[in-house]
Amino acid sequence: MGLFAAMYFGGLRPAEAVGLVETDLILPERGWGSALLHRTRPSVGKQWTDSGETHDDRGLKNRPTEDVRPVPIPPHLVAVLREHLATFGTADDGRLFFSEKGAVVPSSTYYRVWQEARLIGLPPAIAASPLASRPYDLRHSALSTWLNAGVDPTEVAERAGNSVEILLTRYAKCLAGRQDVANRRIEDLLREYE
Repeated sequence: MGLFAAMYFGGLRPAEAVGLVETDLILPERGWGSALLHRTRPSVGKQWTDSGETHDDRGLKNRPTEDVRPVPIPPHLVAVLREHLATFGTADDGRLFFSEKGAVVPSSTYYRVWQEARLIGLPPAIAASPLASRPYDLRHSALSTWLNAGVDPTEVAERAGNSVEILLTRYAKCLAGRQDVANRRIEDLLREYE
């Protein structure tokens, strides 16, 4: 649950979520917290890593290796992560999400769990549709939600680790049907001038 919550409420990529370590989190008892993202653990296969492990240990996508991306995390995610840590603790290296042997959670595992969760949590017609068919779709949903909430695209792009151009190219379709909201906002502003 914590892994999926990090993708949905924090907008993290799956490889960023599986690489989260406790020391990079600020999880207050109340209010917003933050995550300082600086590493990802993408599943690339043993033959493609120097370590011989199936997950590489890299910096953030499309950024210099030493770059850090601060991500504000909402109170709901703070509570989920606090509960997760209290229940499961961390792996030896401080990672929040780990296998029974302490390894990085394989993408095949969280994909399979996501497929099972969709069948339990969604009505049959929606579960049979392509809606939220992959764990990565949780990130897409987060970014779409932020844009629909009226968060400035520059801020959404910063939190997501995207450029504004990529954000608007990929997520502009999520803004469809928002004309009434935009009209209300414009009308409210024009009223202030009267």
